[in-house]
Formats: sequence, C-alpha cells, structure tokens
Amino acid sequence: MTDLSLYRNIGIFAHVDAGKTTTTERILKLTGRIHKLGEVHEGESTTDFMEQEAERGITIQSAAVSCFWKGHRFNVIDTPGHVDFTVEVYRSLKVLDGGIGVFCGSGGVEPQSETNWRYANDSKVSRLIFVNKLDRIGADFLRVTEQVKNVLGAKPLIMTLPIGREDTFTGVVDLLTRQAYVWDDTGIPENYSIQEVPADMVDDVEMYREQLIETAVEMDDDLMMAYMEGEEPAIDDIKRCIRLGTRDLAFFPTYCGSAFKNKGMQLVLDAVVDYLPSPTEVNPQPLTDEEGNPTGKFAIVSPDEPFRALAFKIMDDRFGALTFCRIYSGKLAKGDTILNSFTGKTERVGRMVEMQANERNELTSAQAGDIIAIVGMKNVQTGHTLCDPNNECTLEAMVFPEPVISISVEPKDKGSTEKMGIAIGKMVAEDPTFRVETDPDSGETILKGMGELHLDIKVDILKRTYGVELVVGQPQVAYRETITREIADSYTHKKQSGGSGQYGKIDYVIRPGEPNSGFTFKSSVVGGNVPKEYFPAIEKGFASLMGTGPLAGFPVLDVAFELTDGGYHAVDSSAIAFEIAAKGAFRQSMPKAGPQMLEPIMKVDVFTPEDHVGDVIGDLNRRRGMIAGQEAGVTGVRIKADVPLAEMFGYISTLRTMTSGRGQFSMEFSHYSPCPANVAEAVIAKEKEKRAAKN
Repeated sequence: MTDLSLYRNIGIFAHVDAGKTTTTERILKLTGRIHKLGEVHEGESTTDFMEQEAERGITIQSAAVSCFWKGHRFNVIDTPGHVDFTVEVYRSLKVLDGGIGVFCGSGGVEPQSETNWRYANDSKVSRLIFVNKLDRIGADFLRVTEQVKNVLGAKPLIMTLPIGREDTFTGVVDLLTRQAYVWDDTGIPENYSIQEVPADMVDDVEMYREQLIETAVEMDDDLMMAYMEGEEPAIDDIKRCIRLGTRDLAFFPTYCGSAFKNKGMQLVLDAVVDYLPSPTEVNPQPLTDEEGNPTGKFAIVSPDEPFRALAFKIMDDRFGALTFCRIYSGKLAKGDTILNSFTGKTERVGRMVEMQANERNELTSAQAGDIIAIVGMKNVQTGHTLCDPNNECTLEAMVFPEPVISISVEPKDKGSTEKMGIAIGKMVAEDPTFRVETDPDSGETILKGMGELHLDIKVDILKRTYGVELVVGQPQVAYRETITREIADSYTHKKQSGGSGQYGKIDYVIRPGEPNSGFTFKSSVVGGNVPKEYFPAIEKGFASLMGTGPLAGFPVLDVAFELTDGGYHAVDSSAIAFEIAAKGAFRQSMPKAGPQMLEPIMKVDVFTPEDHVGDVIGDLNRRRGMIAGQEAGVTGVRIKADVPLAEMFGYISTLRTMTSGRGQFSMEFSHYSPCPANVAEAVIAKEKEKRAAKN
C-alpha cells in the first residue's frame, strides 16, 4: 500500500479552449505514463477518447488517469470546460483533494472558469493556478492574475514570471530559487537549461519574490516576526508556509507557461507535490443520516478505518458497467462484500480496475485515498455511499441542477424502439442532469438536459454509439408555474356508496413559498379535528399535483401549504380520503391564488470584437436581455447579460453572422423569472392547442 502522504488526487479544470486537456497530456508525458503526445486539435488526446470529443475538440466527460512524479502518486481527473457538462466538474470536485485551474494567457478569466472556481470554493478544494498559452498573441500573465483577483475574488501567489512575451516566450523564472528555466525550440519538454535571471528582469524578480515571501510568512507568526526584523526565511520554511496557505485557501500558487510548447510544466508538477494536500490533510467527509442531516461524525481518511466510498460516476462501455469510486477510509479487496447504504443491498466485488482514460488495469485491492472503478455493480447511482456491511453509514450526498431544455425523440422503426429504451436507461444512469420522461398524452419520449449542446451530444450518442434511428423534435423550454397570492380555503371530500364511505375535510391556507423552497407543508391544527395520522396523506395528495400547474400544466414551484383545521368521521375517514381531499384542494384553490408563468433566465457571456459591440448589445436587447456589464479585453469585449432561454435558440448562428465568425458565447442557467404577459399568453395558448390536438 502506498503511503497516503504521497497521494495527490487532483483535477484539471478550465473554460473550454484554455488548454486543460493539453495540460493533462503534458503531465502524462512528463511523468512517463505516455510516450507519444496526442494533440486535442488532431483528436488524439489520451483523456478525450469519446468519438464526439475527438471530433469536436472538447472534453465532454471527465476522465481519470494515474501517474507518478518524484515518488508521489497523482490521480488526475481531466474535466470538461463547456457549461453544458458542468456536472462532470461538480462531481469530480466532490472527490478531489486539490486541483489546477488553467487559464488562457490571452482569454483570461472566462465564464466557465468562474463557474468552476465557484464549485471548487464550495467543495473547499485547494488549487494551483496555471496561466497557459503565454506564447499566444495578446497573452499577458500579469493581466490574468489581476483578473483572478478582481473577477474571482481570489488571491494569486505569483511563483514564476514569464521570460519574453507572445512569440518570444522562452521560459520562466522561479521566484523562490531565482533561477531561469529556458527551453529551446524543439518542443521537447526535457530540453531546457537553468540559467541566471535575465538582467532586464532582476528588479521585477526581486519585487515579486519579496511579495511572495511576505504573503507566505503570514502563515507562521514566528517566521513573520523574524522576517520583519530582517531575517530571510529558509526556502524550506517558505515552502511549508505556502503549503499551509494553499491548504487553507488563503492564496493560490500561480505559475505560467505554454503546455502546447512544453514550457513551464515541470514547475507545476513540483508544485503539486510541494503545495497541494494529500488525502489526510483535507477535512474528512461528513457522514449524514438518511434525511441528509449531518451526524457530527466523519469518514476519517485511514486504511485502518471501516470501508467507506462514494460512487461519483457511472459509465457503461464495451466491457460493462463501471462504478467510479473515491475510497475515503478502509480497504477493499477483490471478493469483498460491500453495502449500498441507499438501497440497503449488498454486492460482492468481482473486479476492480484502475482507469487510464478508456484503458484499465486490473486491481486486487485498494485503500483509502484511491480512485478506482468497480466492474458490474447493479443498482448503484451517482452519489450513493458504499460501505462495510457491519458499519453502515451515509456520506454527504451530491445535489444536481434541474434540466432547463427538452426535446422529443421518436424511434424510426420497431428495431430502434427497444434499442432506444436500453440506451437511454444507461445514459440516464451515467449523467444525473440528463432526464427522460414520457408525455402522458402523446406517449412521446422527452429528453431533458442542460443546454442545446448537451442534448445534441446525447442524440449523437444514441444514433452512433447505440445505432438508434431517431426523429428529433424542436427544443422546448422548461417553463414553470407559481402563485402570487395567499388563499384561505376549505375542501370536503365525501363519498357514500353503501357500507363505509369516504370522508375528509380540510381547512387550509396556500401562499407563495420562499424562493427555491419547492413545496412545503405544515400544520397549525389545534385539537383533534384532523388526526395527525392523516397529515402525511394530505401532504402527499397536494404535492402529487405540483407537477401539473393550473395555467399550462407545467410543474409548480415554491408553494407553502398550511393545514389550519378540518374534520373527520370515525368510520368513513381514511388516509386515501384525506389524500383525495388534498388533491381537490389543489384543483380548487390554485387557480384562485394568482398563478403565474415562470421562464428560465440564462446567464449569458458573449465575447465579441470591439467593432461589433453595438450590434451584439442591440441583438441581446431584442431578445429581452438585461445587460449586466461589459469588460474590454486585449482582443475584444466581454458582455454579460441575463436572457430568457426561449430567446437563445440558434443564437450562435446569429452571433457568428454579426461578428464575421469571430464572436463566441456561453450560457448557464441563472434563475426562474415571471414571464411577460404576452409571452405567458402565447405559451399557454400553445399548450392548450397541443392538448386539443392530442385529444
């Protein structure tokens, strides 16, 4: 078993096209895991092994690889940079101890960089920063570090400075050692020499080195006092302080280079060893009860503790179902029996593998700190806890965003019908943000996802990977409904048909709930007019209709139901009678409570050349967008806006036309907002037409 202090579980994350997969490829080459570099633009990178990834030059799913550097084991996860696949970043961060945030030297802090950084903050993941592509036109290392401060609110700790700019970029200066690392033009990462700092950089190096030391020694009072009295700390002491500050998220060691040109990567790998925490140095995972409430206990990272692991990813490939797990404590051996605490079922571990992107190495055992895949597990979903059957526990669950866009799909022939059902079942298990429903009226299969690209990829996988011939409908917006007024009302369900009948009377108030509260139920009944045993049935009855609103049949958000009084019959009352009464209350009162249509609003980030800013802003305004701000960059202007999703279909084509192909954009769900009256009326009328046509 490897000493846990020598483990580094890290993720590589960035905005799309910042160079994160290329960075991963260089790490694998330098550590000897691969011997030939595969380039993203040629569709041959190690971690982008899906057909769709190779074609599009983007990462769609996270890929795990392992390698070694200076006696330390790196478990590396390369994550997607496109906003539609953010779930891959989120669930990877849940099981990582550290990460490398890659930023483009010319693009700087881009939209998905912000989202990834926010997720990493939420998961309290220590990070290094690597400012990449410094060989590009417009690249500016110090400008990017300022953006990290101003946009992300983070504190970059500059560890290296670039030698040269753009096409004259040749290497980096290590501020701690005052050594210049200069590469030749062969592109071979090992072809560098260590030289003295260039004369024109000496003053800058001393200034930034002093800032580095001043920041680092703040982590040690004794060291800081000695430094203030004129005593420079030893490099090992400075490194120790940097490690502490990195672990505590006080600052983020920041490096520069060019992954594609193989310049600067060795120092980043050294920093992973020197500054990112091992599994034993991070806060242990909290344990929860069945309702998800913290118990005050933790999964202590140690091979000697009971086995506890989190299933963070499900994948089905040509070899069968794979359950990716992060082991937090204990050991696991081939043949062991483990418990899924969510289902209450046990399974025997037949095969365990260590993943190398889409390749696998067989394992006979694993321990705390390892990231592995178990082959052939049944009924396991993302977020389930796997544990020792004699020490049942539940790890903190994962929470995933709701889909905001949907399409209908229909198999072209009978042969495709069966294949589609099997394929979609596997795909839903793999991706928690991909949902499937059957329209109760038309019988159509509805696919739901996080964006157009997300669903495009899913349809492509159905067609090419599973051979399903499909007819695909137009994208649809996931509208919602809510209420705006408080209503006090009463409903009685009474049915007599010989013998015992049904009786349930409820007095209640429904009112707008808190934002994002969903449906809440409470009782203020005094006395026994409605026995407590019927409360769950009343709650169940009302909640069961929250999926179909009174205006257009869309799911209802944020309603608070309060049971105030009622009545029952000793013989005729039952749980089913009160459940039916609650359903009647929904149908009776919701239309009177000021129902309102809601539409999803997207946070849109557009990058455009400066001479097209007016056209882009004008177009966003026509799409009912609210401009939130704009920021001038070296090569163009970044515009932020909140825009209804309904207005954004096909936007990329319009943007490319307006900007002569030079504009780019990304968007992610922000919130739900009331629809303007004319939009709501049109949506309601369309839904009524659809229902009439089906009937």
